[in-house]
Amino acid sequence: MTTDFQQAREALGRRLRELRGQRTQRELASLLGWPQAKVSKLETGRQTATPEDVTAWANASGHPSTAEELAARLQGLETHTRSWRRQLRAGHRPVQDVLTVEYERSTHLRAWEGAMVVGMLQTPEYARHVFTRYAELHQAPRDIEDAVRARVARQTLLYEPGRVFHVLLWEAALYAAVAPRDVLAGQIDRLTSVIGLDTVQLGIVPFGAQLAIPPANAFWLYDDRLAIVEDWHAELWLDDADTVALYRRVWDTLAASAVYGTQARRLLARARAQAADLA
Repeated sequence: MTTDFQQAREALGRRLRELRGQRTQRELASLLGWPQAKVSKLETGRQTATPEDVTAWANASGHPSTAEELAARLQGLETHTRSWRRQLRAGHRPVQDVLTVEYERSTHLRAWEGAMVVGMLQTPEYARHVFTRYAELHQAPRDIEDAVRARVARQTLLYEPGRVFHVLLWEAALYAAVAPRDVLAGQIDRLTSVIGLDTVQLGIVPFGAQLAIPPANAFWLYDDRLAIVEDWHAELWLDDADTVALYRRVWDTLAASAVYGTQARRLLARARAQAADLA
């Protein structure tokens, strides 16, 4: 959880406490039909409210006109932290559609991924297995085929002049068996095929490369305006200049350890051979 997010959640909690006025937590909880502990956690920023929560709070506290204000504050939280639980209520396809808007708005996109192949370079078969794994993890609706189609459709942006995708992968991503070995072999073939595209720069950080920082969580940079960072519980959408600049420094540091062109092809060939041997 980011510091900015937690501070914003605590600020929302203080506003909720202000609206409660002279009522005790127990009294408000009784009006809402909630446990008192929930009221306490919302006021102290230890729990994130839902849109339904803040509307109910506004009404129960006698300030229904504040519902819109509270909803706006809550939306402000979601621009920073978008929990997978909430995002995936309707499945993976809506998440893909939201991301496509950000890709279309951007001209220079940078990615770091250490655990699997990035979505923009995934084959349909590989993407199908990735979406299935995450749907199982988050117990989300299984709109797998719609999600795959949306992801593959977005890849047409790879061929649009005027856009650059600079993708960094750790070599480990080439071996992670998130899909059957034959699918992984086909995925590596796909990576090999994009080397040389005018719009794609594919760098691979080898296992033995000297690293200035640990190869940590995955993220995308959309121009210099937005960083989207992936974690198990949520995506962090970070747009303040200092934070975006920090992720740019992280990306530049990792890029300094990457290999490209012929050297990247050698790493891909080695991973392809192993996938084929084990298939």
